[in-house]
Amino acid sequence: MTKEMETQSRTKDKKGEEIENISSMEDIRELYENSFQNFKEGNIIKGHILAIRKDDVIVDIGYKSEGIIPASEFRDMHNWKIGDELEVFLEDLEDSNGMVVLSKQKADKVRNWEKTVALCQEGNIVEGKIYKKVKGGLMVDIGMDAFLPASQIDIKMITNLDEYVGKTYKFKIVQINTERKNVVVSRRELLEEARMKSRTKMLSEIAAGDIRKGVVKNITDFGAFIDISGVDGLLHLSDMSWGKISHPSEMLAIGDTVEVMVLSFDKEKERVSLGLKQKTPNPWDNIEDKYPVGSKVKGKIVNLMPYGAFMELEEGVEGLIHISEISWTKKINHPSDVLAIGDFVETMVLSLEKDEQKISLGVKQTEFNPWTLVEDKYKEGMKVKGKISNITNYGAFMELEDGIDGLIHLSDISWTKRLNHPSEVLKKGEIVEAVVMSVSKEQKKVSLGLKQLTPNPWENINERVKVGDVITGQINKITGFGIFLDIGDEIEGLVHKSQIPLDESQKDQEIKDIYKKGDEITAKVVKVDIEEKKIALSMKEYVSSQCIEEYKKKQNSENLNSPVLDETTAEELKKEKLD
Repeated sequence: MTKEMETQSRTKDKKGEEIENISSMEDIRELYENSFQNFKEGNIIKGHILAIRKDDVIVDIGYKSEGIIPASEFRDMHNWKIGDELEVFLEDLEDSNGMVVLSKQKADKVRNWEKTVALCQEGNIVEGKIYKKVKGGLMVDIGMDAFLPASQIDIKMITNLDEYVGKTYKFKIVQINTERKNVVVSRRELLEEARMKSRTKMLSEIAAGDIRKGVVKNITDFGAFIDISGVDGLLHLSDMSWGKISHPSEMLAIGDTVEVMVLSFDKEKERVSLGLKQKTPNPWDNIEDKYPVGSKVKGKIVNLMPYGAFMELEEGVEGLIHISEISWTKKINHPSDVLAIGDFVETMVLSLEKDEQKISLGVKQTEFNPWTLVEDKYKEGMKVKGKISNITNYGAFMELEDGIDGLIHLSDISWTKRLNHPSEVLKKGEIVEAVVMSVSKEQKKVSLGLKQLTPNPWENINERVKVGDVITGQINKITGFGIFLDIGDEIEGLVHKSQIPLDESQKDQEIKDIYKKGDEITAKVVKVDIEEKKIALSMKEYVSSQCIEEYKKKQNSENLNSPVLDETTAEELKKEKLD
């Protein structure tokens, strides 16, 4: 030591405090030793910022070389400037570049931990800012880093943790781990405590008729649960709207804030029934005044069913347009053939049932009814022409004019033909002539006939065909039970298989194997039934009559008296004839 140093009258210690009148070697030695006592790895020391660069900050700690701190350790870098004093954690006195390695974060953590331990205990309330998301939760700056588990963020279900980053809240310290130097906080506990206080207050104040705001907590098929200041109330599906809705999700979603009316409250069971539609008057209260029967109203089609369309007259009031009330003339299979959801249409109120909340509407009643003139236009017996528009099993429909069809029943197509289906004679799109048989505007029916264009051949059949007559004609049809013979005027006679003469070799054969369509045969008429339109023929009877005639001729040619022809002789003659 030099004399100058010994006689130094003024100097400073490591804290910058002035030391007066240092005059002894012991004082100087103590000062020198104290100036190095903080430069140990793991200590916290003070320093001054010498430079602020893009990636790091240079700090002077009074050591032989400066220290370096990554800029990322300064959360609020914009608040720092050259010359500012700060505490740093000494990690390494010299790195590979000869620089002192320092850490601001570690110094802050140590100091904050000391502060937290000194001032905070488990259960204390602190304020902090959430600054980043980590696995399992969020990190909060409460003066030091604290962990906020995801389950402790809120009382509601969290789907996006990012929405909380950057926000400041109050938290409750739930755990301090001295060994690991970490703190766990909870926001949920504070919210639950506040909710419980609010719930207690709500239960003491709530009454039927109150209007309250709440948050949709859960949705089920039968309704929605609304959280009103910590009290869960049920908003039933039937109390959501005066109109018809199928599911609560049509009106509400979880998390929605909604204003509801308290309908009833059971204090002992803590059950609250809520209503949404009760906030507005019931639109059905004065329904008769707004929509009297016979009045014309407009509305929007909101639903289509196979039996009709539902039209909204106003919110909560719907009427049904039955499929039969859509058109006077068109045959509609489904309302969607002429209507679509969203269409605005004009209708007439047909009937109204207030108690059952039903309104029947009609579209066709707002239009002219062409059936009112149909009896004047189409008289009975009148001949008309038209196009076959449709064919069914029981008949064919002929279009008389746009929207008005007449029915030609299967039984009115032919006097004589036995038809199984109209398509055997008529084709869709074919233009035909028919006779008007009957008209009913009440039933909206016009009956037509094709066969009535010509006289009925059965009316004078007795003049043409009599029992005992012998008829020769061509075979029209062969069935298992007999042969149909064309006897003229499209009339057929049936030769039953029992009346067809067969020899021994033909008894085991089918009729179709012996006779063919178009073959000409002769038979005798044995029965004429005008009501049933049937003529029975017999080939056997014809053969028998021929045998008798030949026998009589033979007897006359031999100048003998004709004896009585007994049955035995007749059978022998018949057999001989057949052979």
